Amino acid sequence: MLRIHFTAEDLARTRVVAAPHPLWEIASSLHRFQTRDGRWAYAHWYRTARSRLREAGLDGVVRDFLLPLFPRTTYFPDFLTPAEGAEGLDAGLSAVLGAPRRQVARETLRLARTTASPQWVSRLAESDLRDQLVRALRLYHRTVIAPYDDRIAERLHAERVRHARSVLDRGTEGLLSDLAPTVRWRHPVLEVAVYPEERDVRLKGRGLLLVPSYFCWKDPVTLVDPELPPVIMYPLHHPPEPPPGGDAKPLRALLGRTRAEILRATATGVTTTEAAQRAGVSTATAVHHTAALREAGLISSTRRGNTVLHCLTPLGSALLGGARPADGRAGGRHPSPARPR
Repeated sequence: MLRIHFTAEDLARTRVVAAPHPLWEIASSLHRFQTRDGRWAYAHWYRTARSRLREAGLDGVVRDFLLPLFPRTTYFPDFLTPAEGAEGLDAGLSAVLGAPRRQVARETLRLARTTASPQWVSRLAESDLRDQLVRALRLYHRTVIAPYDDRIAERLHAERVRHARSVLDRGTEGLLSDLAPTVRWRHPVLEVAVYPEERDVRLKGRGLLLVPSYFCWKDPVTLVDPELPPVIMYPLHHPPEPPPGGDAKPLRALLGRTRAEILRATATGVTTTEAAQRAGVSTATAVHHTAALREAGLISSTRRGNTVLHCLTPLGSALLGGARPADGRAGGRHPSPARPR
């Protein structure tokens, strides 16, 4: 179990990233190639990513250069996901390139002791090989992450809205109480139940940066080095995504224009009032349509104070995307954390 200990100052300094963290997304997406767990939720991305990597001639680079650095085991180096990545890809890659030589040497040695990594990994402390790494990460991001930038940003926006409502209703502790299924808030400690080691992290007034990740599946991840800025990367609350540019006409023909618009709106989570505004109908009419969609199993509705928040179910997402999970279920097995904390 991982236990993160908060003080009152830490609660005041806890925040959520304002934009997707590209290096955490790179790390999490590379884990998606190493397991079938949860693949149904990323089926469209997985197929197109493999195709794009082959077309760009990057499949060998990913297999032989990137995957060994981001193994889906209990550890990968902290310098690969620097705090500067919250400012964007360029800032993050500059931080990777400029990571202290001693830090890189220490972390790559730990990687070699944790998993069967290639011998060249130890040379990442040298600037020339790290130049190659930064170029490879940039090309990988451009090829398989950037085409999904708008969707990832949309999901993060919905997550921030969800958290904002939690903070307004219940304060920072409300935010921490609703991060992920395996995370539990027991004042003043945030507990991650599924973790490969027993570990306590004391924030010491630095606060905690929350990094929701589109490609993370189930289990949160944090850094190993306790001296680095505290961060926890956790999975976005989202159903499997439809392919980009889906045609809305068949959906409207099936459900009718109003219900189709409301269903599409719930992809990012909406209140009844917001759903009414998106569909251009009265709130009373929206209540009728959300009830019908809920009874059909396409959306779920959760009351929060005086509002009701509507979100897609896996069945509703499958209807939007025109495909069901490969195993026909609404869930699946989940991977273990990418590294111990």
